Formats: sequence, C-alpha cells, structure tokens
Amino acid sequence: QVELVESGGDSVQDGGSLRLSCAASGINPSVGCMAWFRQAPGKEREGVAGVFLASRITTYADSVKGRFTISHANNTMYLEMNNLKPEDTAMYTCAARAGGGCRGFVTRLFDYWGQGTQVTVSS
Repeated sequence: QVELVESGGDSVQDGGSLRLSCAASGINPSVGCMAWFRQAPGKEREGVAGVFLASRITTYADSVKGRFTISHANNTMYLEMNNLKPEDTAMYTCAARAGGGCRGFVTRLFDYWGQGTQVTVSS
C-alpha cells in the first residue's frame, strides 16, 4: 500500500521561500508520476508540479514556472518554492499515479494522495 506524508508547510511573508517534502512508502515500479497539487479555499484543486519517475522529466503549471522546483530522491519528493506570493496560499498535497504520466495533472487519474500541508503567504 502506498502511503504519502507531506511536511514543510508554514506561514511566510510575500517573497519568502519554503521547501515541501512528501515521504513515500510502498511505492512500486508501476508508479509513473508523482505530483504536487494545491487547493485554496473556494477554489478547485490544481496541479502545481509533477515528475515522471522513470525519466525525471518535470512539468509545471504556468503560474509557478521559474519559482517552484520539483525533485525526487530516495522515495521523497520535494517542492522548492521561491518568491512566494499571497496567491500561492493553499493546502498542498502530494499524489502518485500508477502507470501514467503527469501531463495535464488530471486529478481523477491519480491513485494515491497524502493528507496535505498548509502554506500561507502574507503580504
């Protein structure tokens, strides 16, 4: 059974930085993509960044390109977030998809989800 546990969420000022971690256990070779999603109050969940494990190819939402960096090593996925803005405030959740890629961040295609970690950016 795949288990995903996030950490690293915090409250920071506009322009600040954070690094989120997602510790994964039970990951098997069928997992193709691991990704970060976020959901702000009153908004739909959106994909932020993803990494295809076999090739390490990464993909990002336009809103975070150049500011966020996703990486994966030793069963842990990271999200380095720089130049944070108030609009980045959300619950960040990691997810894993068996047998597929990250393109499009189609929520219903992801099989495993963590509980989330809160990121709050104040102006």
